Amino acid sequence: MATTLYGLANCDTCRKARNWLKRFDIAHDFVDYREVRQSPETLVEWKEKLGGWEAMVNKSSTTWRGLPPARKTPESDAEWKLLLREYPQLIRRPVVATDD
Repeated sequence: MATTLYGLANCDTCRKARNWLKRFDIAHDFVDYREVRQSPETLVEWKEKLGGWEAMVNKSSTTWRGLPPARKTPESDAEWKLLLREYPQLIRRPVVATDD
């Protein structure tokens, strides 16, 4: 079973998750989603599995607080995908994906 951990390289929570996986000898790949932007299809898949766009976004982040009010109220999937591709650090992290 392949495991992929998506997150940010400098995120403490992502580092803890990577260390946990290493401690239990769980082979995994790490993808920094600032460097490797996720496709719109992947973002939609995550949204569906996590329970919606609102569940995917970290609204307590400094990035979210710094957004203009108009950007904080996306009204369509297209607007959400654009926002998260532009600001991948808004995605709650880490995201762990397995083959199943």
